[in-house]
Amino acid sequence: MAKVFVSSVINAAIENVWSRIRDFNTLPDWHPAVSDSRIEDGDPSDKIGCIRNFTLKDGGNIREQLLDLSDTHHICTYSILESPMPVENYVATLRLLPITDTDTTYAEWTAEFNCPPEDEEALTNRVSDAVFQGGFDALNDLFKE
Repeated sequence: MAKVFVSSVINAAIENVWSRIRDFNTLPDWHPAVSDSRIEDGDPSDKIGCIRNFTLKDGGNIREQLLDLSDTHHICTYSILESPMPVENYVATLRLLPITDTDTTYAEWTAEFNCPPEDEEALTNRVSDAVFQGGFDALNDLFKE
């Protein structure tokens, strides 16, 4: 099983970061790789089990299901249902923690998934760099404004 772990410090208070990422349908508002997103079947975007269907700027389409959302613990967990990447059993968690001495946010994004062994290195690098770190970098840029 492939595993990815990326962490970062976001230069904003946890409440501000959480309000930006909490909505399961707002990826296009903060992640540079996503062009559009919708929640299927008209479900609320914070309903456990809802499915977001989004398009990447490179044209790829991904469907993900919300598995857990905790405002108390600032955690969002989801699985990939369909993706152009050859992954199975993909589950990821985005978690925030307050850094109290600087009023900033520690963010970590993890994923585990199965994939063909010959694709594991490329896929873990892509998820780590383009998806997770790319998202953290974009959040930091948003909070500079």
